[in-house]
Amino acid sequence: MKKRENQPLPPERDLPLQGFVRLPVVLRVMGIGKTSWWEGIRKGKYPKPAKFGAKTACWHVDDLRALIAKLKAEAGNENRQEAAGHAR
Repeated sequence: MKKRENQPLPPERDLPLQGFVRLPVVLRVMGIGKTSWWEGIRKGKYPKPAKFGAKTACWHVDDLRALIAKLKAEAGNENRQEAAGHAR
């Protein structure tokens, strides 16, 4: 039997179909640390959380999916620009 290589799953797979998720899920899906995530929120790069109390922050799944799509599109554009630059 041929050994299959471990391939990373798309981050969206860790998200529920709808609703809100807490910070540990967000960090796992986005693949970054807590400090980087909060810094990205402060800079407007990442969505702000919904507050469910003084110490409870959650993010809507739709906001995270939109962010992932935006980041993928930006990465695709960068790859195309790099390829175009090398073709000159």
